[in-house]
Amino acid sequence: MTARGRAAAVLLAVALGVSGCAEWEGANSLPLPGTEGSGPDSFEVRAEMPDVTNIERNQRVRVGDVTVGHITRIERQGWHALVTMRLNGDVELPENATAKVGQTSLLGTLHVELASPATEPPHGRLHDGSLIPLSRSGSYPTTEQTLGSLSLLLNGGGIGQLQDITKAFATAFRGREQELRSFITQLDIFIGKLSAQTDEIIEANTSLNDLVGQIADQKPVLDKALDIIPDALAELSRQRDNLAEAIDKLGKFSALAADVTHQTRESLVANLRNVAPVLKALADAGPDLTESLGLLSTYPWVKENLTNWFRGDYANLTAIIDLTLSRIDSAIFTGTRWEGDLTELELQWGRTIGQMPSPYTSANPLVAPYHFNQGP
Repeated sequence: MTARGRAAAVLLAVALGVSGCAEWEGANSLPLPGTEGSGPDSFEVRAEMPDVTNIERNQRVRVGDVTVGHITRIERQGWHALVTMRLNGDVELPENATAKVGQTSLLGTLHVELASPATEPPHGRLHDGSLIPLSRSGSYPTTEQTLGSLSLLLNGGGIGQLQDITKAFATAFRGREQELRSFITQLDIFIGKLSAQTDEIIEANTSLNDLVGQIADQKPVLDKALDIIPDALAELSRQRDNLAEAIDKLGKFSALAADVTHQTRESLVANLRNVAPVLKALADAGPDLTESLGLLSTYPWVKENLTNWFRGDYANLTAIIDLTLSRIDSAIFTGTRWEGDLTELELQWGRTIGQMPSPYTSANPLVAPYHFNQGP
């Protein structure tokens, strides 16, 4: 047997051996020697992918720009694909790594790209049997998708209408260059002033938000007020004649009051000037008047001195109260227009018969006490 025949026999044997263990899907289903992820310390991970496009088994698995493994199996799992990969043992990725189908260049081959998460902090470590869920997988736009989107934009996306739009603008602004330049300048100034007042605008919006919140809190009160206002307006409409008459009379009264005030202005000013000394004297006597109020509840003793002459909650008292007319006259009416009248009346009754001096002139009522057998 020639060398070429022996090689063919070996390949046939290998193919038959593999076909006995797995489904034959062409030469691409055979493991390729020397690929990354085939070493003794390699480990297997799986990833749920929404779309694997044209990716096949034995294609590369990359981290950044470095190939670290290859794809061993692609299966359908429900409405998505389940991709099994073998990685080199020295690959260090977090357990919450991401997987995407990418393309090395515009016309390059497809591969699976593994990377650390960009939207959450990494944790754990990718290990044998790890599963990257569908929520952390995806694919980059392919060349076909990019060209299809570009074709849609150029053919039916309105790009062809840009020339018409440009011509319309040119026709509208032809001969108005100065006005357009002035408008742009004023717009720039306006935007600058508006930007300088950003804090005030934010503060105003915040205050408006607080006001709206307070109004919202008072919604039951406002609803009740809106229900009452129509009835109140109807009542005002019914009382319109009375209100008009009241306002007319109020105007006449105001005119009369103004005339009276004008005529009595000098007298009113004079009275106010005369009252001023009285009010001043009353204000000056304010402290003494306040202190004298303390004497009312403990008359005739001063309240502040009570604790100095007895202890306890009661005290014995013997009092002689002189209510004769002459004593009342001297105590109350001295210095008034009625001074001496009560004393004269008492003398006519014979109050002081045989008792000298008179109680009116005596300083001590005990010297000449009143006797019930005196008088008419």
